[in-house]
Amino acid sequence: MAMNLRLSRAMSVVVTLLMIACCTVSPSRADDAAADRPNVLIIAIDDLNDWVGCLDGHPQAQTPHMDRLAARGTLFTNAHCQSPLCNPSRTSLLTGRRPSTTGVYGLAPWFRTVDDLEDIVTLPQHFRQNGYTTLTTGKIYHGGYPPRPQRQDEFDVWGPRAGVGVRPKQKLVTTPAGNHPLVDWGTFPHRDEDKGDWKVASWAVEQLETPPEEPFLMAVGFFLPHVPCYATQEWFDLYPNESLQLPPILRDDRADTPEFSWYLHWMLPEPRLSWLEETNQLKPLVRAYLASISFVDSQVGRVLDALEASGKADNTIVVLWSDHGFHLGEKEISGKNSLWEESTRVPLIFAGPGVSEGAVCARPAELLDIYPTLVEMTGGSQRDGLEGHSLVPQLKDAQAERKWPAITTHNVGNHGIRSEHWRYIRYADGSEELYDLRSDPNEWKNLAGNPKYADVIREHAAFLPSVNRQPVPGSAHRVLVKEDGQWVWEGKPIDPAEKWE
Repeated sequence: MAMNLRLSRAMSVVVTLLMIACCTVSPSRADDAAADRPNVLIIAIDDLNDWVGCLDGHPQAQTPHMDRLAARGTLFTNAHCQSPLCNPSRTSLLTGRRPSTTGVYGLAPWFRTVDDLEDIVTLPQHFRQNGYTTLTTGKIYHGGYPPRPQRQDEFDVWGPRAGVGVRPKQKLVTTPAGNHPLVDWGTFPHRDEDKGDWKVASWAVEQLETPPEEPFLMAVGFFLPHVPCYATQEWFDLYPNESLQLPPILRDDRADTPEFSWYLHWMLPEPRLSWLEETNQLKPLVRAYLASISFVDSQVGRVLDALEASGKADNTIVVLWSDHGFHLGEKEISGKNSLWEESTRVPLIFAGPGVSEGAVCARPAELLDIYPTLVEMTGGSQRDGLEGHSLVPQLKDAQAERKWPAITTHNVGNHGIRSEHWRYIRYADGSEELYDLRSDPNEWKNLAGNPKYADVIREHAAFLPSVNRQPVPGSAHRVLVKEDGQWVWEGKPIDPAEKWE
């Protein structure tokens, strides 16, 4: 009896001590769990196509800092945007929904003004709700910053906006289609420190010198090489005019493409190839674009160096992306707004904990995949409604199979399906294009009319989005719709007889 009583008392003491330990240790363990979650550094670059050294998009591109990031992580060589236009692309990435689902196709509106999108949980909001300190600077959302009361709902801390920075007193190039103030390129006497992207990088560096409370998510958005492509002379000197290589251009490349392909970029401030050649501006534009890329790469390097110096690099996931590509004469246009490789292919690099080093993945990937990937990598529960697919399997093994292609949408009913070897395009009028990227990397030969490829078309058409929402209220700028049986571009009916070159 006495022995049983002593055992009972001893057990009571043990239970009491365990209860005390649980009460005192649990908060600490919760704090430790929060601290153990990796930080996230997002680096976004505007209008950057595949002219990055590690992507081999242009043989002379010099981007040592993006290249070193790729070397310590995983590079996706077949990554594509959801829309070849800033606002719908960024809206898609940040909400995790396709443009055909949100109905945001143009440069307006901001998605928070759409009734059924105003409460959608964006990528940064997800991290705020899961204990992260969130910071942003530059261009992450499209356009200017949201009104001040709404900013804290998106990020905790806001740095400088993106922008051109210093400008010449007058435009350097007089362009057609209204001589738009942003459509300009060249160099003039100024300093790198006066550029908007320098200020954005400087703010990010300052934050990393005194890192915020962990875990944190920091989003840094650079403006260049978006037009105007202004860079200082040192960056132009990297690309001497006499040895500059132009992109491969096929004469009459559009002869086998549907007339409707012109409707996606019917009247734009970005000049056509014909004007660039007539005015001897193609080479200056290519040179300015490359110089701008190398400058912004140097700013990426400043941010990466600051991350290393902070001691946080080993516990920080870095993801670098561009919102869409850019034509420089290919397919007879400059700018974006197409469903071809030059408009859709973008840099996508992951590095940090959980990511294979020095890996190259050729599987199709989408910007839409970034949201679910980061959620999984940071141990969060996936949110309902995300239409992308986590890239974690490919970040562990670059050769891991992936059954989904990349899908790019530009206005209602126009979609490009990019698999590992093929590009299939279906336009809203039913016309089609098909390219075999293995034998035709420049997409010069449209195979859609050849019955030999009917099965390939059928296989890719199965991935066309089943939802094709009409443009939301307030849609404007580069919006194509059909009204009363006629195609209308930016509010004006298209006359196919007009000269579009």
